[in-house]
Amino acid sequence: MFNLFSKTAAGPVEFLVVGLGNPGREYENTRHNAGFMAVDRIAETIGVKIDRLKFKSLCAEGMLSGRRILLLKPSTFMNLSGQAVQEAASFYKIPPEKTLVFMDDISLEPGHVRIRRKGSDGGHNGIKNIIYLTGSDQFPRVKIGVGAKPHPDYDLAKWVLSRFSADELKALDGVLDHAADMASLILSGRMDEAMNVYNGK
Repeated sequence: MFNLFSKTAAGPVEFLVVGLGNPGREYENTRHNAGFMAVDRIAETIGVKIDRLKFKSLCAEGMLSGRRILLLKPSTFMNLSGQAVQEAASFYKIPPEKTLVFMDDISLEPGHVRIRRKGSDGGHNGIKNIIYLTGSDQFPRVKIGVGAKPHPDYDLAKWVLSRFSADELKALDGVLDHAADMASLILSGRMDEAMNVYNGK
């Protein structure tokens, strides 16, 4: 466990930590909201509440390993997530490489993660909109496994908006417990270490 509660280095926001998802109670604990769940867990770990309305988001400032971060949960719905990211990044002058995004990934089983330094949208509409509006794909991301469709003909939209089973939630919980550690490593410039420790887990 890293020193997540360091209170030093007060000052302007240095990093954005973004969770992707859809706002509203009807979307809570759905597969597409794994990013929201990760950022909520980080907020819990560092002792802040994500309850301020700004940048088309619910957000909160906090300290993670001596760095001031802005936790962001876009309230625009998934397909327009880039609006929130672009506004916050522009306001704080945060470059893409200091914008960390937690997202869901149907190619990974619950309980598994894949950390990436940068990359294409991979068919994920939230990532697609962030790339489109910020003009960059050079931001790190943590892909959280939410499980593949039960069969190829299953409607993708219906699948990602479905809820996790009890067993899946238990597996996901193990990942969420490490969300703050992952963010801490990545924001500390220890991307290789983060990938070595967590990819494939």
